[in-house]
Amino acid sequence: MDMVVLSTALTALLANIALGGGVFEHGLIDRAWPRKPEIIQPGKGGISRARFWIPAHSAFEIVLLVTLYLGWANDGVRKALLLALVAHVTLRLWSAFDMIPKAIAFEKAETVDEAAARDWTRRSLMRFPLALLTSFAALTAFGAACGLSLG
Repeated sequence: MDMVVLSTALTALLANIALGGGVFEHGLIDRAWPRKPEIIQPGKGGISRARFWIPAHSAFEIVLLVTLYLGWANDGVRKALLLALVAHVTLRLWSAFDMIPKAIAFEKAETVDEAAARDWTRRSLMRFPLALLTSFAALTAFGAACGLSLG
């Protein structure tokens, strides 16, 4: 199998794993934790979101960069992956400087203001379009790689 096809398939898979993780987190975890913060407080027996997000994002970022290198000669693959990269970097910068520090504070707090927690979950959901764009762009790159290798 063509390495670009394989690499874009893995890139798309990892982008969609992250998208699915976001859907799960917003659909299930974020609905409950503002009322019961211990759900997201590992020190109190809750989940550790970092255990999913750090490996998920790290794997995606490494594979995305490798795939961009491998697929650079394919115009369709390159453009789609550059779009995925821009969307993902935007999402990660927003997360790093705004969302993650507040999430860590919620995870460590003895008491959590429910209104502030709900505000965080609403603002966190605003990152979803960037995750969706990243996923769509990665799938587009895979399609471009398949079209080239099948022709």
